Amino acid sequence: MASSNTGQPGTGQARAGTAQATESLRTRQRAEGLASTLPPLLVAAERVASTVAQGVHGRRRVGLGETFWQFRRYQPGDSPTMIDWKQSAKTQPVYVREKEWEAAQSVWLWRDRSPSMDYRSAPGLPTKRERADLLVLATSVLLVRGGERVALLNSGARPDHGRHALDRMTNLLTDPRAASAPDPLPRPEPLPRHAQVVLYGDLLSPLPEIHATVSALAGRGLRGHLVQVLDPAEETLPFDGRVEFEGLEGEDELLVPRVEAVRQAYLERLHAHRDGLAALARTAGWSFATHRTDRPPQAALLALWGALAQAPV
Repeated sequence: MASSNTGQPGTGQARAGTAQATESLRTRQRAEGLASTLPPLLVAAERVASTVAQGVHGRRRVGLGETFWQFRRYQPGDSPTMIDWKQSAKTQPVYVREKEWEAAQSVWLWRDRSPSMDYRSAPGLPTKRERADLLVLATSVLLVRGGERVALLNSGARPDHGRHALDRMTNLLTDPRAASAPDPLPRPEPLPRHAQVVLYGDLLSPLPEIHATVSALAGRGLRGHLVQVLDPAEETLPFDGRVEFEGLEGEDELLVPRVEAVRQAYLERLHAHRDGLAALARTAGWSFATHRTDRPPQAALLALWGALAQAPV
């Protein structure tokens, strides 16, 4: 009797299909496992940056490298480790040795970690701190993709590039040991001339204090960008009737019998403060932008990216 093989080809195809499906499932599981190890903040920042990157072009850069860039005379604020003693011994002035990345390519980011940044007016909104952290990391993603070096100001870390820079930035932003700080403005520290700084915060400190910080940074030849992050309630004061306001930074509680009676005066004072921020930024040659936590972070990042792209390199 003759035997029939008509079912064998179909069986082989089914087995191959099953094996392929199994391997696909394993690949997907590995990918999901890898993604699950990424901090949620980094995942969100990558998404924000990807959206913005679709509509912008890269920045002009001098080029990457740790190579020697130039000698220049020592200035107050320079780190002693930058001094080139051999060059300085030849002449009377003291000279420092700048590397290429120090001269033109480092971008230092900072976000306010003072208690006032923990405010949100509604459960569905992010706190100001959460939004500032997201913007700092999303900015870092865009800069790293463009080949720039980034660092978190006041962290003690030097600028770095590539995936390692993003991992380190994420760790610094999410480290519970650095969850809060009393200072609403960055501490002065030596930074390489011609670098850029980006400051995210509610910027509600007195204008003279902010002016002193900006002047100290701009005086070193740094170009900077101020981004004010506010909750929508801080911009509109939408409350009515008798409201008790609780200070987040040790201020006394304030009981207002009729909030609507003081709303106009509050808005005028807020607008005056914001005009002052814009004026001091303009005087220093910096940019200034505002962002509300109820609006997409992509809008703030796109505006900042435009300002960064216009900066000389």
